[in-house]
Amino acid sequence: MNRTIEANFLPTPIAEAQEKPRILIIDDNRDLTRSAKVALEKTGRYSIWEENEPARAHQTAQRIKPDLILLDIAMPETDGGEIAARIESDPTLHRIPVVFLTALVTKAEERSGLQIQGHPFLAKPVSIPELIAGIERNLPAHAVF
Repeated sequence: MNRTIEANFLPTPIAEAQEKPRILIIDDNRDLTRSAKVALEKTGRYSIWEENEPARAHQTAQRIKPDLILLDIAMPETDGGEIAARIESDPTLHRIPVVFLTALVTKAEERSGLQIQGHPFLAKPVSIPELIAGIERNLPAHAVF
């Protein structure tokens, strides 16, 4: 029998599992984004992208189309508030939840339910379990693994 014909009779592979939620971490601190990426990917629950150049953050979000964005507030040149505003005004990105990461607030303020520019936030330093809890609280239902 011809190999081409044989290939047509092979069973089709079972559909791959649902794609993992895509998380984009935008922070000028490369050590923070790298360590968070490694730790979050080790859970097997997320696909993580990093962006360390605030000026490229909006472009990166357009390219990746993440399910959730973790965004530092205090960055040089373009701060997180400006990036969040660009994302909110972009018709292709405006529904993506943004969670601020910031050292400008305390853990008590985080627990109080306050928001920054209408967005939830996580107070730095943030542990991996706190980061995962923040992701799960804010990840859209369709993206949950």
